[in-house]
Amino acid sequence: MSFTHKFSSSSLREYDIRGIVGEALSEADAFAIGRVFGSMVAETGGKKIVVGRDGRLSSPTLSAALIRGLIASGMDVTDVGQGPTPMLYFASFDNNADGAVMVTGSHNPPNYNGFKMMLQNKPFFGEKIQTLGSRAAAGEVVTEAKGSVAAKDVSEAYIARMVKDWDGTRDLKIVWDNGNGAAGDVLVELVKQLPGTHILLNEKIDGNFPAHHPDPTVPKNLEQLVAAVAEHKADVGIAFDGDADRIGLVDNEGHILFGDQFLILMARDVLKSHPGASIIADVKASQVLFDEIAKAGGKPLMWKTGHSLIKSKMAELGSPLAGEMSGHIFYNDKWYGFDDALYAALRVLGVISRGTETVAEFRASLPVVINTPELRFDCADDRKFTVVAEVAARLKAAGENVSDTDGVRVNTPDGWWLLRASNTQAVLVARAESGSEAGLTNLKAALAAQLSASGLTPDFDAENAGH
Repeated sequence: MSFTHKFSSSSLREYDIRGIVGEALSEADAFAIGRVFGSMVAETGGKKIVVGRDGRLSSPTLSAALIRGLIASGMDVTDVGQGPTPMLYFASFDNNADGAVMVTGSHNPPNYNGFKMMLQNKPFFGEKIQTLGSRAAAGEVVTEAKGSVAAKDVSEAYIARMVKDWDGTRDLKIVWDNGNGAAGDVLVELVKQLPGTHILLNEKIDGNFPAHHPDPTVPKNLEQLVAAVAEHKADVGIAFDGDADRIGLVDNEGHILFGDQFLILMARDVLKSHPGASIIADVKASQVLFDEIAKAGGKPLMWKTGHSLIKSKMAELGSPLAGEMSGHIFYNDKWYGFDDALYAALRVLGVISRGTETVAEFRASLPVVINTPELRFDCADDRKFTVVAEVAARLKAAGENVSDTDGVRVNTPDGWWLLRASNTQAVLVARAESGSEAGLTNLKAALAAQLSASGLTPDFDAENAGH
């Protein structure tokens, strides 16, 4: 039986395949992903694939279609069912799988879904995703074969492996906000095996996300957690995104800690057992993080934003720890090097439990800087990378201190600002950081001038205000 399939051009992204279900994503797409990805695995000599899904309403049917495509390519599929993305990654490593596919819309709205993939336990992204699309259009698949599928619950093994690394010493009171995301069932069982007092919010998996949007990088999504931390006089609050590969933290005084802040806690701890190691963070992270890594005896490395890119760089360098501003945290120390919010929570709670200061005291001890959140400016897909190149060229010609690791990051006496093209949306992403309000104003003015010079009208609206 011949096979060809054309994907929506908007669904083949840099790090995954994703889109609005019924518009840019369908069961036929899911089958085609299985058919082509299975063929690519077969060509490496592989046959074992693990598949998981999040709690979205569309995930069961998309997962079933995906599995049909994999079986038609001769794959033997282990279906680990509903759960967080890192549980699927764990299953891939633990079962020595040749490939892995997670059906998840991550932190996107409920009508979205998508597919994250690993090939031979390495990220499957970038050109590989484009190749999958072109092969589907050309019908380049292995001859239809007969694979198999078997269901397997890996949650107990996953939880047991995490708990093995618990190293806390004093009991904590912790509020957890699952945001009705895919980690719910695992979280309920995990906290039963941890000491201390645990208050769970929105632990029920619900693809409608009735409590709030499952994205812990947006402060309004953490309002319920902040209130609960205050109500219960908790030591810390922890939030997950929709598929639990990103984490957010709230301290005991109700202040939000961003990825580049709590990564300092983690880095100091890891560097005790890995002195001089490289710790990786993305270009959006605060200069404070890089300075604190160096102070703790580590080698700070600024790298490109994107979980697949960070994972690949981490493996290349043998780095024990990496993180992104967005809350993707990657432990290669004792763990497997993939982004796992549940495991990251367990490790950071261990650090807090063994420490003598509260999380608020830790936050207050950091150098004071003022920064913007992630600023986003609409820019057409066919123009966004060109704008960044134009800005970089002008700045270099003017003799500015510029890093072009990922987009353009400019260091000035006032601090730094960053401009990069989103790999997943038709937007330019920016951020600025300074030691003073006046300095931040100068940096935002410099950023605005560069955007204007490339024909854009920057709008620093309420959402793009500093915090």
